[in-house]
Amino acid sequence: MLASTPDVADDTVSTGDDRDGPGAITTTTPSWERRYTKALLIADAVVIAVALVGAHVLRADRLAATPNVQANFYLPYVNLSVIIGVVWFIGLSITRSRDRRVLGVGMEEFQRVFHASWQVFAVVAIVAYLTKTEIARSYIAVTFPIGLLALLTSRYVLRTQLQRLRRKGRALRRVLVVGNPAPAHSVITDLTADPRAGFYIVGVCLPRTATGDVTHVDGYDVLGSLDDVVDVVNATNADTVAITGSDAVTAQTVRELSWRLEGTGTHLVLVPALTDVSGPRVITSPVNGTTLVQIDSARFTGPRHVAKAAFDWLTALLITILISPVLLVISALVALTSGLPVLYKQERIGLDGKPFKMLKFRSMVPDAHLRLAEVLEAEGVEEVGMFYKPKNDPRVTPVGRVLRRYSLDELPQLFNVLRGEMSLVGPRPQIDKEVEQYDHVASRRLLVKPGLTGLWQVSGRSELEPEVGIRLDVYYVENWTVFGDLLILAKTAKAMIVGEGAY
Repeated sequence: MLASTPDVADDTVSTGDDRDGPGAITTTTPSWERRYTKALLIADAVVIAVALVGAHVLRADRLAATPNVQANFYLPYVNLSVIIGVVWFIGLSITRSRDRRVLGVGMEEFQRVFHASWQVFAVVAIVAYLTKTEIARSYIAVTFPIGLLALLTSRYVLRTQLQRLRRKGRALRRVLVVGNPAPAHSVITDLTADPRAGFYIVGVCLPRTATGDVTHVDGYDVLGSLDDVVDVVNATNADTVAITGSDAVTAQTVRELSWRLEGTGTHLVLVPALTDVSGPRVITSPVNGTTLVQIDSARFTGPRHVAKAAFDWLTALLITILISPVLLVISALVALTSGLPVLYKQERIGLDGKPFKMLKFRSMVPDAHLRLAEVLEAEGVEEVGMFYKPKNDPRVTPVGRVLRRYSLDELPQLFNVLRGEMSLVGPRPQIDKEVEQYDHVASRRLLVKPGLTGLWQVSGRSELEPEVGIRLDVYYVENWTVFGDLLILAKTAKAMIVGEGAY
């Protein structure tokens, strides 16, 4: 028997198909996808228009003096705005930023919006140079950042609404998993781990050699063999077919299945055995009709890392200056409620296993280190394991509890960033006793500078199991991007405001 069906009756709408006969497949388009895509189109158009109008409003005084672009032809700034708006909107389509396969989770959607935006303005700059057209720098300086920020914000708001629906069992992608039981189990586990991803497993199809007495995989019915995939798609109204590794699933099998699904709106997804590798490290190239997936080695030096260090230092300096009044207020509160010192210095292990003194606002009583045994005994813990953190620590002061909940106690680590010991984003640094317990996988956390925040922290913070956290940290170490860092910083700000997952 199939797992319970999501509580939504209009997930797919038949659009018909002009093919008949055995094995013909009905074309279906998820109604949630059509509605969501329409919402994206409207939001993008409105945001771009508002950004361009905003640029005119913010520099209205200058436009009144020079309403036209300085060029060998007549071009008012109003006309230029219309041209840029149309090209920008089309650019978002060309980069496939509204593709349903990047909606809901992950950073790919935001990266595509970012790339489309800067490429549009790069084209504008190149055309202006070639035609000797002088566009006011202030116009570009206002339009691009406002528009980009507004686009990313609108996408985030719409994504939040989509994720809310998916948590309720709506707006789901109906997936038929194809392959041997073991890899099918792995795919099902990964696809259903996060409800926000929106995957609903309708069943499994196994190669004939693997069926035997197997009737279920992870509680999902085995609905047929490879030969039955199209019929099962019809019967279950699946809109996605995920193919896992199997000796029986040859290149020719995949090719023929793609032909049968062609033009139906059903997506064919190949799930390789390769995990935790993404971004610029993955390069695909065709060779004599064969697609090679090449994996670039993880790199921990070079221009990208120099740029990251420069970005860290400049951003940390700016943030420190902006929040200096907050730092002074917190310092005063700590001093008045629990005395001096205000800062707590603890030796942590950083890049390449080198120790450094990490700074925090003191959130515990002054003699906290002498009472550790008392806390361990109260919680029934015999020894401090890796990533151990007491949930109800009596050593934490009332002010310290508030600081911890909103991660304000971590703010002095901005000075660690300025000293070059830490990065804004990276794996959180640990003490030597914890590092001693690292295996060869966890040790890769030490290949980059530790961070003030990280992928682990924005994915659940203290609520995640250590094994999951290590996997996230290692994934970040090997696949980080500058844009990914910006998103993690934005998510960190949100987590600090609502106090998610910390204690």
